[in-house]
Amino acid sequence: MLRCKQLCLIAVSASVLLVVVAPRAGDAADEGNRKTKKPAAQKAAPPEQKKQGKKKEPSRKFLRVTRDKKKQPLALETSITRYVPSDKDADAVTVDLISAVHIGDKSYYEQLNREFKKYDVVLYELVAPKGTKIPKGGRGAGRNPVSMMQKGMQRMLKLDYQMDRVDYTVKNFVHADMTPKQFAKSMKDRGESVWSMMLKAMVQGMAAQGNKGSVSDLDLLMALFDKNRALKLKRIMARQFEDLDGQMQMFSGPDGSTIITERNKVALGVLKKQLAAGKKKIGIFYGAGHFADMEKRLIADFKLKHHSDRWLEAWDLRDPGQNAPPAKQRRLKKPAQAKPAQKKTSLHQSIQPPIAA
Repeated sequence: MLRCKQLCLIAVSASVLLVVVAPRAGDAADEGNRKTKKPAAQKAAPPEQKKQGKKKEPSRKFLRVTRDKKKQPLALETSITRYVPSDKDADAVTVDLISAVHIGDKSYYEQLNREFKKYDVVLYELVAPKGTKIPKGGRGAGRNPVSMMQKGMQRMLKLDYQMDRVDYTVKNFVHADMTPKQFAKSMKDRGESVWSMMLKAMVQGMAAQGNKGSVSDLDLLMALFDKNRALKLKRIMARQFEDLDGQMQMFSGPDGSTIITERNKVALGVLKKQLAAGKKKIGIFYGAGHFADMEKRLIADFKLKHHSDRWLEAWDLRDPGQNAPPAKQRRLKKPAQAKPAQKKTSLHQSIQPPIAA
């Protein structure tokens, strides 16, 4: 049972890594106890300020789980959230926050590749040296623990890896993230590390156990021995994503964190340059966990306002062949229709090498 509990905590921490950390980034956020007086000052605030603090609008969702009428999960979806200038007379500038989950269905990344073609420029995350070129088809996961965990989760959940499916060779892709040296220096200055981040995630998972909707040892044990293990584990991971706001709180502090705050500042610095260069339709392709902070900065620093949301299906959480959308039903039927034709093929035809889908 102890081993099952450890696996459960790893699942919780892994869910955070799939929507926050860039595919090759290594890192963590641990603000420490450097500033403890500010919260005390806030507690002593006058009653009027406390009342104002309660009037917070619900945070926007950049990732969601859709369910049917029986509350059964259908899909994990990521958003494309559009922002436009608050000034109505501004020149038709649009900035879209394109949420990413770093492992997903092949069809999800194919759809993203089609979406990227609609933009003048797409700013993407990747902690890498300047001038790094990612070949089409990717180059596998890095050797850092975070990338290895992401790749391991990809295999366990039978999904595809972002770096293998997203086409980073297109001309409108612009790197908008830290270099490894910048990243390491920022983390050192803040007293952060990869292991501190993972430890925080696990501690939060322990604290959350027993809460309504949390993952229990029994849930994970049953999933591991289910005949459709990958689907059951995906549903467990998706449940963790539903509390993404709560999970992101472990990265926050009086001064933010490297993994969220500092990288967002770099990305928006690149956004500023692209706007100055005359780009009108801009997409920012980052993990969904970055966007609560990034939205605040777009509104405050760039005078933009929320315009609309669209949703893309990242993980299909339906039972095989049941309640699938028309496109998936057609894909499921094709092999059955092809069987009679295969029986009539000649021996020469039957030994031809398979064609990759």
